[in-house]
Amino acid sequence: MPIESGSCASARQAKQKRKSHSLSIRRTNSSEQERAGLQRDMLEGQDSKLPSSIRNTLLELFGQIEREFENLYIENLELRREIDTLNERLAAEGQTIDGAELSKGQLKTKASHSTSQLSQKLKTTYKASTSKIVSSFKTTTSRAVCQLIKEYVGHRDGIWDVSVAKTQPVVLGTASADHTALLWSIETGKCLVKYVGHVGSVNSIKFHPTEQVALTASGDQTAHIWRYMVQLPTPQPTTDCNQVSGEDEVEISDKDEPDGDGDGSSDCPPIRAPLTSLKSHQGVVIAADWLVGGKQAVTASWDRTANLYDVETSELVHSLTGHDQELTHCCTHPTQRLVVTSSRDTTFRLWDFRDPSIHSVNVFQGHTDTVTSAVFTVGDNVVSGSDDRTVKVWDLKNMRSPIATIRTDSAVNRINVCVGQRIIALPHDNRQVRLFDMSGVRLARLPRSNRQGHRRMVCCSAWCEDHPICNLFTCGFDRQAIGWNINIPALLQEK
Repeated sequence: MPIESGSCASARQAKQKRKSHSLSIRRTNSSEQERAGLQRDMLEGQDSKLPSSIRNTLLELFGQIEREFENLYIENLELRREIDTLNERLAAEGQTIDGAELSKGQLKTKASHSTSQLSQKLKTTYKASTSKIVSSFKTTTSRAVCQLIKEYVGHRDGIWDVSVAKTQPVVLGTASADHTALLWSIETGKCLVKYVGHVGSVNSIKFHPTEQVALTASGDQTAHIWRYMVQLPTPQPTTDCNQVSGEDEVEISDKDEPDGDGDGSSDCPPIRAPLTSLKSHQGVVIAADWLVGGKQAVTASWDRTANLYDVETSELVHSLTGHDQELTHCCTHPTQRLVVTSSRDTTFRLWDFRDPSIHSVNVFQGHTDTVTSAVFTVGDNVVSGSDDRTVKVWDLKNMRSPIATIRTDSAVNRINVCVGQRIIALPHDNRQVRLFDMSGVRLARLPRSNRQGHRRMVCCSAWCEDHPICNLFTCGFDRQAIGWNINIPALLQEK
């Protein structure tokens, strides 16, 4: 029997190794489907808030990454075996090659080429796949520009509420936990008046529809009506703020909050006493508003009631009872004698005073957590926001179910609707402010970075459609109010 040479024997061994390795690869490939199914089952069994389509997309992406690295690993193993085979053959012939040198040469070149291909493929796959994920989260592309115009700093504690005067001169009002309400020049950011008549947190501020009179609600269990007279300072050129897309975001620290002393409330002329004090509540007055015409006012309290007052006499006209827990907000219709109140009992109620002899009430149960606010629009719609991270749009003619539901990633605070353009501004616990239309389509998100935007929870928003500089105002626990210019035509064009 002929005897095999050393080189033939080593070649046969290498061939058998490659054959067994190819079988191993085929087994690996044949089991990929089973492994993917197992991973999918495990992923579906986990408690996740992601939609199934997004979870499946993520699973496919991770599977592609795993397969690419597996292929690279197999290629490197093949090269290493070829080096060993070549060394065995040369050793039989009395020659040797340093495998380390070869690995640094041929192996490095091969691995570098494979890594380059992998990197390019991953970049392409990532870009295509993530664009699909982003589009699934965001309905519109939102190229509208949202520009920060002015910051109003002067309160020593968080700001609960912000409002804009309906009469000339148009001023901005803020209500704060520091027991004061401040009036500001919108153009210059200068504090004009400080109301110091309350002895508790000022939770709400609303301006009279025709006079220079303000209504504030407080934790001292009262609501005050007080008159102000202001003279606007000469406007100064606005600071050059960088225009930022409504989708930009950079995380920052709460340490970047403005100083509590602010920059100018100390020299504001104070108003120390109200014209009228409304005193019928037995708990914190959390909100107040004027009925159409300005002759009556409504208040909402933690004593589970809302009260309707005659402004001239300060007499209690009606006590609106029925909520099971503390009230969180009240709002009046701009043209009709309608009032909506919201509560921690997960409901909001519609009170109808259009017929003097009949005061009807309707209860609406559409949320699963505290209803933080409910507001009217000019038409026959009510918009409600809740700690259950939803905002719902209702038709007053058919309140059985909402006509639109907006789902968010954070609790929603006091919302406000741009009446003319029907745009909803949603302030959130997570420092975001988002803009939606009445059908539930997201239009934009206001900038929040280390240079602009709120640094803590955003409590309230207020539109001012007629102002040429700022048409949206927000306030929050970072002790400042912010005036924004929203490019509404561009915003709506994206629809």
